[in-house]
Amino acid sequence: MTVTNSSRNREARPGIDRPITPDDIRAKLRDLSGPVNDGVQQAKSTALAAAVAVGAVLVLGAFVLGRRKGRKRSTIVEIRRV
Repeated sequence: MTVTNSSRNREARPGIDRPITPDDIRAKLRDLSGPVNDGVQQAKSTALAAAVAVGAVLVLGAFVLGRRKGRKRSTIVEIRRV
């Protein structure tokens, strides 16, 4: 006993029961790209946070090193009254 597609309460399958249309391809690409787009958004937010943290460390390091170099080069002038 064979079961027909109509008795399964299923839509016609593209490529098997009917020709594949551009709309079928677009729908499948949308289905596939959904989880990928979510992962990309999450990776972007993580990368942005990491970039901000690295930038802050670089700015702080430049400030500290510049301040230290300025202290080393500064001349102390002592004035005494006789």
